[in-house]
Amino acid sequence: MAQQLVYGLHAVQALLKSSPQQVQELLLLRGRKDQKLQKIIRQAEQNEIAIRFVDRRALDDKVGDEGNHQGVLAICVGDTRVYDEQFLKSLLAELEERSEAPFLLILDGVTDPHNLGACLRSAEAAGVHAVIAPKDNAAGLTPTARKVACGAAEVLPFVTVTNLARTLKMLQQAGVWIFGAAGEAEQDIYQSSLTGPVALVMGAEGPGLRRLTREHCDHLIKIPMAGEVSSLNVSVATGVCLFEAVRQRAK
Repeated sequence: MAQQLVYGLHAVQALLKSSPQQVQELLLLRGRKDQKLQKIIRQAEQNEIAIRFVDRRALDDKVGDEGNHQGVLAICVGDTRVYDEQFLKSLLAELEERSEAPFLLILDGVTDPHNLGACLRSAEAAGVHAVIAPKDNAAGLTPTARKVACGAAEVLPFVTVTNLARTLKMLQQAGVWIFGAAGEAEQDIYQSSLTGPVALVMGAEGPGLRRLTREHCDHLIKIPMAGEVSSLNVSVATGVCLFEAVRQRAK
């Protein structure tokens, strides 16, 4: 069975809270005794997870150049759960039963795991029900993405789909309005109604939304820019769009 690494204080803490059964062993930095680490140790002991104290080099070797482990690394059995199109249909049915309007984030080919992690973190904080991305030519839930997400990757469904255009069509048939972020859009986000069943689509770094994705959007919206810079980083733009939707939906 494949092993997977999850590291960083927030990511490991969230994993131990949501899916402790996936953790085979916990590697902790020898000599570190702060409160945050003690909390992780208590969580592991409560779930009878093996703990091994190692030196910094052992942790650095496991992580490689991908990121900062903060002295905490979990060795997991199997993949952290990745959701599929069937799950998405089940989620929509469940939300309909609860009379709750879907609030979704769609990432159209975001390839940088740091940006993916930051988008997941913002999405979880905004109360998004799921994040959707294509299986191919896009970042997956790598250790770097999980680390940057600060625990969001362990609690927020990350749905990967084989055909994004088909998924957009399915969402529209389920009554979800698709809003695509595009710099050339005529309507800005503050003029748009983001209440009700909504999916926000954010494009890849650089090229933005792909043509087919753009054609399947019900509305194109933009963030008004006052300075000389023509666009924002995708994770920053995602945060702006999500929390404008949160503001509107709270009324």
